[in-house]
Amino acid sequence: MRIHSTIQDSIVDGPGLRFVVFTQGCPHACPGCHNLETHDPVGGEDVPVENIIADMLKNPLTDGLTLTGGEPFRQPKDCAKLARAAHAAGLNVWCYTGWRLEDLQNMPAAQVLLQEIDVLIDGPYEEARRSLTLQWRGSENQRIIYL
Repeated sequence: MRIHSTIQDSIVDGPGLRFVVFTQGCPHACPGCHNLETHDPVGGEDVPVENIIADMLKNPLTDGLTLTGGEPFRQPKDCAKLARAAHAAGLNVWCYTGWRLEDLQNMPAAQVLLQEIDVLIDGPYEEARRSLTLQWRGSENQRIIYL
């Protein structure tokens, strides 16, 4: 799996203590994105999914997995494998995407990951609609969708 990085114990990428996987590669290139280093699809590093799962399960206080990016839906099978392991461990799964849910529902390859997500934050980051008062989102157009 091509990732930029992971973070253990995040409190800003969903509720509770989160294990966050920053996927590498993003086609959206949203102006003002705060994760520019994740955009290059050949950046980051290849890490076996099993290694990421092992890291995720190291902390027994972890509440959930957050998939972000980059764009997780560029790697739906690997992200779905992570999400299944999270669910098997009793964790919830949040996912950030620059696509709208309605678009993802029309992408056959996205279905494997959509089936494993508990909460989807969808929509591109829009700098003109940025708000520091929003919980879990960067701009007002982004939606929190409980799947």
